[in-house]
Amino acid sequence: MRWSSRRAEVVPSPNIWYYQADYELENRAQDRGGEIWRVLREEGDWAGRDVLDVGCGDGFHLPRFARDARSVLGVEPHEPLVRSALERVKGLPNVDVRRGRAQRLPVRSASVDVVHARTAYFFGPGCEPGLAEAERVLRPGGVFLIVDLDVTSEPYGTWMRADLPHYDPAAVERFFARAGFGCRRVATEWRFDTVGDLEAVLKIEFSKRVAEQAIAESVQRNGNRAHDLTLPVGYRVHTRVKPTGLVLPGHSAVSSEEAEDSSSSSPRMP
Repeated sequence: MRWSSRRAEVVPSPNIWYYQADYELENRAQDRGGEIWRVLREEGDWAGRDVLDVGCGDGFHLPRFARDARSVLGVEPHEPLVRSALERVKGLPNVDVRRGRAQRLPVRSASVDVVHARTAYFFGPGCEPGLAEAERVLRPGGVFLIVDLDVTSEPYGTWMRADLPHYDPAAVERFFARAGFGCRRVATEWRFDTVGDLEAVLKIEFSKRVAEQAIAESVQRNGNRAHDLTLPVGYRVHTRVKPTGLVLPGHSAVSSEEAEDSSSSSPRMP
């Protein structure tokens, strides 16, 4: 998911907005071993707490949180995805979905314990309005969990850098460190039932040229199998706890209104 400044409001996502079925394949392929969920639980356990998922898309991760959270709220700017998310969680009484954007969350101040964002909006410099909003809606002692792709991890990072030559992963990490976030690198494995599923996913994530390269390399790495293919993909989990007293160095004290003229860019295909 990609977001922009007040003038543009929301920049369409190049994948899930247009290829929702293929993105569902991607979600199901990702992190089959549950490493990201393990790290998230260690950094900010949501059991019995109120969770906000920013940029929740069609709600894929909401049921996982709902298993033991007190309440779960998904916020998503794209109306068709909001409808899909509501359909996905309609049998879960502790889950709701609202239309909204990261820069101005439709959530009361100090009303949630965990804010989660996965490959949505928070991609480094320019996301300050969303950081301020997350800080606003968190209760003191609450935790902000940002999951993003690690562009230094191979082979996926190589393909991303080919499509995004101006993206500087080190600068992004410095940005989050200055903002008071810790960072944990997480090695995961994507698993695809068929080579067709792998092809469909890589085609929505990369340009035609890079997708062809990624597909060929992935198939070769899997011994040219037609079924049960794997792909190593690295992530970063950025974590920040809202202070219970004084604002700590590096934590944003700026309001969303003051910061809203900033813009963000995504390590995704344009």
